[in-house]
Amino acid sequence: MPFRFLEEIATADVAFEAWGETREELFMASAAALLRTMVDAPEQVLRKQDLVLRLEHEELDLLLLSFLQELIFYKDARRLLLHAERVRIEEHGEGFFLEAMVSGEQIDAGRHRLLVDVKAVTLHRLQVAFAENLWKGVVVLDV
Repeated sequence: MPFRFLEEIATADVAFEAWGETREELFMASAAALLRTMVDAPEQVLRKQDLVLRLEHEELDLLLLSFLQELIFYKDARRLLLHAERVRIEEHGEGFFLEAMVSGEQIDAGRHRLLVDVKAVTLHRLQVAFAENLWKGVVVLDV
């Protein structure tokens, strides 16, 4: 997935930049960066359980925040580590609507080497923009 961690933005938190040719690819890359932040080997997280997420927001950057925050909620509430399989974003007159298919499994301490516990997505430096023919986003995670 196209993302990279940014060490110069936050010393106590984790920051990353993600990108994609479409908004959907950007959101999927951001979900991959979130999972990689939490788990050493995301490829070992099996796709055993499917969920559909539906979210709305007036602003695209805040929709990204809500999407990632929802993935964190499932990690905390149901102990699920999730991959973004498909993301669809529609723009309406009053904002954006997201529908995402995510899949994963419950945390298994025997197979998943957890790195850090992500508590939340912050507003600090949050950004989504279209530049140089790519959708790019910057996200800072509170760990």
